[in-house]
Amino acid sequence: PAVLAALRRLERLPDALMCDGHGLAHPRRFCIACHVGVLVGLPTIGCAKSRLVGEHDEPAAERGSRTPLVHQGHVLGSVLRTRRGVKPVYVSVGHQIDLRSAERVVLDCAVHYRLPEPTRLADRLAGEAKRERAYRTSTLADGPQANRSAARPRFTAISRQSLLPSRASGSPTPTSA
Repeated sequence: PAVLAALRRLERLPDALMCDGHGLAHPRRFCIACHVGVLVGLPTIGCAKSRLVGEHDEPAAERGSRTPLVHQGHVLGSVLRTRRGVKPVYVSVGHQIDLRSAERVVLDCAVHYRLPEPTRLADRLAGEAKRERAYRTSTLADGPQANRSAARPRFTAISRQSLLPSRASGSPTPTSA
């Protein structure tokens, strides 16, 4: 899998991984955060933008408000408000971490936006890669005479370190590029 190849390329393994998806909050109780965590042996957190299973009350509007995500009588995760007045995110345990610690990491990493920085930046990079791939595919179909400069997306260099949590202050927070 691509995530394993990416981890092999890191000079230093992170203390934990945050997956853009679920952990235990899945119909089979084992989603991407669980899979990755078991494969690499690192603590992993699932942080998703939408719910797969379970029921929940709406958390209060304040940052840090949470409500349990319950499915078939079991708490599978939490619905966590990372910013006042915005839609919450769905946090679930992946591997080697408890739910309260996972919530704390997500809140620590959600500095300016609804999504935690590792997830937000990964989404951004994935979107840029998709656009670049679509651009290359379309220019091959258009032939060598096509005007390619107007449609080509621009990329912003982002350090790999900006995607990883830092332990400088004792709790994981994003590093600046």
